[in-house]
Parts: sequence; C-alpha cells; structure tokens
Amino acid sequence: MSSKPAPILPEVRQVKPGDTLLLCRCGHSPRLPDCPSTCPDALELQPEREQFLLLCRCGQSQRLPYCDGRHNQPVQGLKARWRRFWRGL
Repeated sequence: MSSKPAPILPEVRQVKPGDTLLLCRCGHSPRLPDCPSTCPDALELQPEREQFLLLCRCGQSQRLPYCDGRHNQPVQGLKARWRRFWRGL
C-alpha cells in the first residue's frame, strides 16, 4: 500500500492594522511563511486594513510570500479541477 505524503497547503492568515509580519520571500525559512528576523530578504508587512492573506508554505510559489498554486500539479478538464477543489488536493 503506497501512501502519498500529505500536500503542504497554503495558510490563510487574517491580519489587522497594527500587526507586523516578517514573511519569507526566498523560500528557505524553516517556518514558512514566517521568516527569521535575521534574514535580509524578509518582507516586513504592516497592514493598513483588516484582510486575509493566502501565504505559501511549500516554498514553490514565484510570488513568495503569497501562494500562486504551484503546490498543485496541473490537471486537465473541468471535472478534474472540480474534484481537486472539492477534496482539497
């Protein structure tokens, strides 16, 4: 019985004015999407309004620290896309 490793899904994080976030832009942080304060490439984010962010946790996104969906392999057809959405894979 072969089991696939669980996919690393993005994090949905609610941020509010007054929050200060250090987010990883290089993909090498051991705690994605957060970045150590010693990293020179960290994105310091201070939101001006309450919002939800979709943050990358797999390190594959080309829009780090934001998720661009690269953690999913491409699928063909509407039925396959719907199945992925419904099951969260």
